[in-house]
Amino acid sequence: MGALTEQRAVPGNWSVIGSTGASCDRERALRTLYDEHADSLLHFVIRQVGGDRQQAEDIVQETLLRSWRRAEFDGTRSLRPWLFTVARRLAVDTYRRRKARPEEVDGSGLEDQLTAEADDIDRMLSSVVLTDALDALSPAHRAVLQETYFRDRSVQEAADALGVPPGTVKSRIHYALRALRLALDERDVSTTRR
Repeated sequence: MGALTEQRAVPGNWSVIGSTGASCDRERALRTLYDEHADSLLHFVIRQVGGDRQQAEDIVQETLLRSWRRAEFDGTRSLRPWLFTVARRLAVDTYRRRKARPEEVDGSGLEDQLTAEADDIDRMLSSVVLTDALDALSPAHRAVLQETYFRDRSVQEAADALGVPPGTVKSRIHYALRALRLALDERDVSTTRR
């Protein structure tokens, strides 16, 4: 049995494996059939599949392979109507198969979208874990961190807002960060800087 291969995208340059020096009448008949019908089959199928040349070439190849496998193939009678019917049915089957499964995507932008979604999820989870860890702190430690880190106030501004001396703010920041680090470690969150 032979198989068809495409040497180039030009139908006239296709060849049947084993066609040069074909050893049997059946193989020579297939080559003749190919020479007579491949171009017109290709043009017909391209219209059937909406201009997708690669898909059309695959269907023509399958059509000719089916003629090769056809038991009563002898090359003496015209198989043109049969070839076009087979090609049309293969085109319809291909169309139905594509409609029955989800649409294929090329993947461009998908990785960026997944990365962005993963980043959003990571931020959300980090926010939940951080909020939970902050809730584990004493009210004084939580207040000093809110004033200095979340409201971006200086030590003096935080001291004025909290009504405590600046030295107390510095001390509370130190112990609040230690307590926060422990709370995050308890939640299996790495606090080491990268």
